[in-house]
Amino acid sequence: MIRTQVEPSFEPFEPGARAAVATPSPGFAPGNETWLWLLVLLLAGVGTIMVYSASSVIALRRFNDSYFFLKKQAVVVAVGIVLLGLFSRIPYRFYERLAKLGLILAIASMALVWMPYFGIELNGARRWFRLGSMQVQPSEYAKIAWIIYLGVYCARKRERIREFSKGILPPLILLGVMALLLLIQPDFGTTVILAAVTMLVLLAAGARWSHFLLLTLLVGALFYLVVYRSPYRWARIIAFWDPWVSPLSSGYQLIQSWIAVGSGGLAGKGLGGGHQKLFYLPEPFTDFILAVIGEELGWLGIVAVACLFAGLILVAIRVARGAPDALGSYLAFGVAALFFIESFMNMGVVLGLLPTKGLALPLVSYGGSSFTASCMALGILINVARGTEQVAEIDV
Repeated sequence: MIRTQVEPSFEPFEPGARAAVATPSPGFAPGNETWLWLLVLLLAGVGTIMVYSASSVIALRRFNDSYFFLKKQAVVVAVGIVLLGLFSRIPYRFYERLAKLGLILAIASMALVWMPYFGIELNGARRWFRLGSMQVQPSEYAKIAWIIYLGVYCARKRERIREFSKGILPPLILLGVMALLLLIQPDFGTTVILAAVTMLVLLAAGARWSHFLLLTLLVGALFYLVVYRSPYRWARIIAFWDPWVSPLSSGYQLIQSWIAVGSGGLAGKGLGGGHQKLFYLPEPFTDFILAVIGEELGWLGIVAVACLFAGLILVAIRVARGAPDALGSYLAFGVAALFFIESFMNMGVVLGLLPTKGLALPLVSYGGSSFTASCMALGILINVARGTEQVAEIDV
């Protein structure tokens, strides 16, 4: 039996060129699927350890159980790994029939947070709803639905993607609907993530830079108005430029994060030896877990985590370039874009390179919705990788 290699007839990054296809290597050479599993497990393992280190004292004081958050995160990780395995077995072409339905359900779920006795308000934001005894953040799963929709849309419309009205305008209108629902929660960070992912995927599919230059100016003006008219958002911008202007309010988080990372030095104080997590650094096991890593494992720990994310993103891009069809390529690139934007923004906030925003570090921060949604996205990516490696095989 001879199985020939199937060559894609498109190039997601350079329209008209031919995508690179993975070829078998002699000897032991882990494939993309193996690398993805390894990187996910490493990030989840680091995250679980650091969640315990960052939360044990807080859990002991609040719940009289230092393992409280660790036990919950362990369950989340177990569920996430199961979801990762499940989604990696679902043929990614199956999502082509569910893209519109999934997006409708995602939009509807984000509206559910406003239902009385169903939606939950925490710290002035209404981003969650109850599902039994669990709190679910629908915007995390909306990211996955949006990536699937974008992948299907770009695969079907790639011949017209360079047009404005029939190319990029339809997804931008839908993005505007989702952005409106997010901004009233309010969830400015997820809005920025979705907008950035959309731009990267559409550009990869061949959209014109000139279209996005004009849109960037318009959206930038809109975001400026949104930020300027919101006192707490504007205060965060001011604190970003100079956190010492308001060291006990809007600048407090960034100052405490700098103290944690700075005091860790090159090699850190040792696992469990950090002090800023002891009721100084807000959200030490969620949004600012990287600051705890910096204090306890030093800059070496931060660089190691950054390298793991870089490896994950590079493998995802390699999968996208070698995907057997357009849909697989755009789905894989969408997942790569999502993890790049999320990890970059979280690290940028912790290190003071971006204004403070409540964003989790994927696979590392404490939280069920973020972790399980990330695993679902990576499961889709692994399925694309599996298809990529299968078409590259030649058996004689």
